[in-house]
Amino acid sequence: MTGWTFDQPRNVACITCRPVLDGQPVLVVTHYKDDHSWAFLNGSEPDNATALLVAMSTVVDRHPDLHDISDLPPGWSAKRDAAGQPWSMRQDE
Repeated sequence: MTGWTFDQPRNVACITCRPVLDGQPVLVVTHYKDDHSWAFLNGSEPDNATALLVAMSTVVDRHPDLHDISDLPPGWSAKRDAAGQPWSMRQDE
């Protein structure tokens, strides 16, 4: 994939967790409505001990398949059961 397809620049901070940076697949993505920020998580219960704030490119460069959902609207989340599986998207309340 060439180019950056997200609505935020590559160096904008996003929320993630250590396991995602260590290679676990991203299974939950949230595009927040209030500030248009993003979270890329592995689907495990959130744990402050592994939470990280990094540049979006740090996650997306490791998981280029995330470009598939770069058009996720603000205020929506996407989930999947495993890497390579289809995303299920829903509007957040």
